[in-house]
Amino acid sequence: MYIDSKEYGSFYGRYINLTNGIPLQDLWKGGLNDVLMLMNNLTDEEALVRYEPEKWSLKEVFGHMLDTERIFCYRALAVARGEEEIKGYDHNIYLNNADFDRASLRSLKEQYIISRKYTESLFGSFSDNDLLKTGIVNSSTFSVRAMAYVIAGHEQHHLHIIAEKYLPVVTKTDF
Repeated sequence: MYIDSKEYGSFYGRYINLTNGIPLQDLWKGGLNDVLMLMNNLTDEEALVRYEPEKWSLKEVFGHMLDTERIFCYRALAVARGEEEIKGYDHNIYLNNADFDRASLRSLKEQYIISRKYTESLFGSFSDNDLLKTGIVNSSTFSVRAMAYVIAGHEQHHLHIIAEKYLPVVTKTDF
């Protein structure tokens, strides 16, 4: 599906562009499978790896992905129900107050599965008219359907970072 650049803020184009016109259900299913495969092949200790000292751990990246998906679901619901403006959120404040490193990978995996089911259910409940509704989100005009693609593209963005930056460190680390 083609999402017009007028349906989202320019910052979010980098996420939308990663979806390459792939059907949303395929993106969500493939993304979930990729995340779960990754989680299933890591130990809790390996998931604490940071590719540089000040960067997030893998658990924190997973937690950030969860938070962002949940927030975009809320934003989509709010716009679909008629809210006209929703402020942004500071992902660093959320991360600093979450303590994802103490969570088990099993717990993060369960949360991811539940969150994705909710996301699919929520967006599946929207009418075609709801999907086209727009509001101001984080100072940018957004359609509800564009938020669905941001969720998928944001996930792909972080999967690419994990593959490029984290996995080489995990495979070189002697645990």
